[in-house]
Amino acid sequence: MIEFFHKGPINGPVTTKAGPPNGPAISQEGPADGPAIETLLDIAFGPERHARPSYALRDGLAATTELCFVSRLEDVLVGTIRFWPLAIPGTGSALLLGPTAVHPDHGGLGIGSGLILHSLGAARTQGHDAVVAIGDGQYLSRFGFHPAHKFALEFPTPIERGRFLVLELVPGVVDHNGGLVAKAAKAGAEF
Repeated sequence: MIEFFHKGPINGPVTTKAGPPNGPAISQEGPADGPAIETLLDIAFGPERHARPSYALRDGLAATTELCFVSRLEDVLVGTIRFWPLAIPGTGSALLLGPTAVHPDHGGLGIGSGLILHSLGAARTQGHDAVVAIGDGQYLSRFGFHPAHKFALEFPTPIERGRFLVLELVPGVVDHNGGLVAKAAKAGAEF
């Protein structure tokens, strides 16, 4: 079983299945997945999703491709997760999580949780030290995310305080640093 502690390692291997034993398989996103992902993101968030605050931190940057995964059920893409480079005070290699989406016809099967667990395990293994997310604090807290204001971190645009979250992949990396999270220097690779 995979467990995330608020400040600790993953116990056990990272699964490549999401949800039930015969559930969707998780694989790395590839160039051919782009159109299906864009359609899924429009379904999940609407076409106005590009106006969300997190998009300002991604604009002009390529995703961190080795941490972008998809979930398929019978060869149909039903879930996606992406990460982007980010500058967080006190960190050497920080990430912005999102978007994460699961097709509404497949909600409640653990697909989103599987994608998050899988990708956070990969991020930790690859040496990243912190992840910022904007989302449901109650949901993301089960993966070890905490309100960013507890670390005196600030978001560059107005955002609901309880939706701005941070996860330390390296314990103590954001403790007492505070400051503004910012768009990273160009990094990543295009799909």
